[in-house]
Order: sequence, then structure tokens, then C-alpha cells
Amino acid sequence: MKKLLLMAGSVFLILQVSAQTDSLTVKDSLDQMIGQMIMVGIGDFNTLDQQATVFEAIRAEQVGGVILFEKNLSPNNTVENLQGILRFTQKQARVPLFISIDEEGGRVNRLKTKYGFPKTVTAQYLGELDNLDSTSFYAKQTAGILYKLGVNMNFAPSVDVNINPNNPVIGKIGRSYSADPMVVTRHAQAFVEGHELFGVATVLKHFPGHGSSMSDSHLGLTDVSDTWKFEELLPYKALMDSGKVRAVMTAHIVNDVLDDSKLPATLSDKVISEVLRGFMGYEGVVVSDDMQMKAISAQYGLEEGIKMAVLAGVDVLLFANNVPDYELVTAQQIHAIVKNLVKNGDISRDRIEQSYRRIITLKKDLGLVNP
Repeated sequence: MKKLLLMAGSVFLILQVSAQTDSLTVKDSLDQMIGQMIMVGIGDFNTLDQQATVFEAIRAEQVGGVILFEKNLSPNNTVENLQGILRFTQKQARVPLFISIDEEGGRVNRLKTKYGFPKTVTAQYLGELDNLDSTSFYAKQTAGILYKLGVNMNFAPSVDVNINPNNPVIGKIGRSYSADPMVVTRHAQAFVEGHELFGVATVLKHFPGHGSSMSDSHLGLTDVSDTWKFEELLPYKALMDSGKVRAVMTAHIVNDVLDDSKLPATLSDKVISEVLRGFMGYEGVVVSDDMQMKAISAQYGLEEGIKMAVLAGVDVLLFANNVPDYELVTAQQIHAIVKNLVKNGDISRDRIEQSYRRIITLKKDLGLVNP
């Protein structure tokens, strides 16, 4: 199995990089390209704060995307306030930003009814109901709201297969459609298609599968080596073959079936470059899960985590900044670290250009950037 992954990985990666080099000409500076790879939490405000640090970084082209959380929703005039924040945010950018959110429905739901938004349901509920019209209805409802607000990227659906129903971060809180990978695939595809109608990019998560875990990678290192099953890759492959995948989010999980060095998937060249891009033939954007989760931040630190993630093949580094003030990381800091790594020769300029091309291609596909 591992030899197959290595061989396939090498062939597909060479073809992929060659095709990308032919299809896009890099015109921007190294600073601008690195900036496109950085996504940060927009800040701790729910009404427009024009002096917020993030806007300075956006104007300096050190940010390619932002992520929203419930803390960014004002209790009054929620829609109008958020629309105003996002309009101002986009106006600061030369290259339009990814404006992202985690809006799976059910437990992972920022747009709650108390703010005037409609009720959502869990993936588990929809999988058990197994009515694609229902899944499509909720997907279109969510995507329509996101479009109206100015959000163009949703970190959903979770295509984790419910191998362990007692999984504290997936199965136990209803985030998986099913223990059957084909049921997961069908409903995830309906979710994705509902978002496509509104031009909202979906991000499949958490690669290569978090459904069998026994613990939560938000809190520390999570190892699925003894519980992970090959079938957890099937929804990804089926959706990729359908041409519906805009982006994939990596998991901070250890899986020595795929990487015997026991690196978390986000930091693993074997998982991202050889399995996802090579063996599975994926050519699109790869987004890290939050780099401030303890599975990464406590084990590897800021600079080493960033270096390993980029070298592994991550295109967009996500820093949500849902942490205490003393752990906050600015886009300027992230940008400086990546630039210094390039200057020192730890990361090649070509590696940055690969990510830049993928990101700009996706932004073009979404109509954010002119073809």
C-alpha cells in the first residue's frame, strides 16, 4: 500500500505542478503571494472597527482570507452589521478575500436562531433521514444566507465517516452523515451542489478522516492509527471524481497507516502530497485546520508548525485567533515567518508559487478575480 502511494504520489505531483505552471503566469511579488496563503480570524468585534489590526494587514496584502465566528455577530441588526463589516473588509483588499465561516448546521452553527437566522439540523439527522431533497433544502438555505451576508467560503461539509459514534468531536455531536461512506458521499454532494448555486465554495473536512478518533485534536495530539479505515477516503475520492471539490481541509491527526513518521496530517508530506495529491489526484486548494489547535501549537510551536505545513503542501494557513490574548498571532507575524523561511532557503519560492496558483485559480472560479 505504502509503495503504491509513493509511486502514484510522485507521478501525479509532477504532472500537477507542470500543468499549473503552464496555466498561470505569476505576476505578483513574493510578499503578495505569501499574503494569499494567510487566513486569520477577522477580530473580536461585532460592529465595524475600522482601526482593527486585520485591516492594516489586508491593505498591506498580507492576508488572503478571513474567518468569522459567532463573536462577530451583533445581537441587534445582525445582518446589516455583518454586511457592513464584510463590505468594508473586501474594500481594503486588492485581490478579493476568501470570507469564510464554519456553518455545518446543528452543533457547528454560527448563524443561530437567536440572531434571527432559521433553524439548522445536524448532518447525522439528515443522514438518518436519508432524503436528499431535505439535505439540498438546508444546504440552499444556508448558502443563500451566506451569499446575502457576503460570505464566499464555508468550512463544510464534514465528510468524516462515523466509524466511532462516541467520537467526542464528530460522532457524538452529530457531525457525520453516516457510518456508510456512500451515504456520506451522497449527502455531502447535495450540500456542495446547494452551495454551488450561490457561488459559495465548500471545504471538505477533515482529511484523511477524523471519524474514527477517540479524542479531540483541539485539545492535543490525536492518533487514529489503530482505528482509521481506508473507507474514510472514499467520500473524498467520489466527490473529487464528480468534479465538485473546491477545497479540502486537513486534520491535525496522526495516522501511521499513511505516514509511519507519525506526523499530524497537516504537517505530513506523505498525507498531503503523496496521498491526497498523488494517489487521489487532487489538484485544488488545501486549507489547514486551525494552526492554533493544541495538536499543532503545543507540539511544534509557531514557526516550525508553519514551515512543516507549507512544506507538506498546505496552501492556506488558518489562524482563527480564538485564543487568550497572549497567544494571538497577527497576519504580519505569519507573513514575516514565511518570508524569512523563503529567504533562508527552508521553503522555495516555487513552493509558494504553487500555492498561489491554486488559490488564484479558485478565486477566479468563484468570480472573485477576473479570468
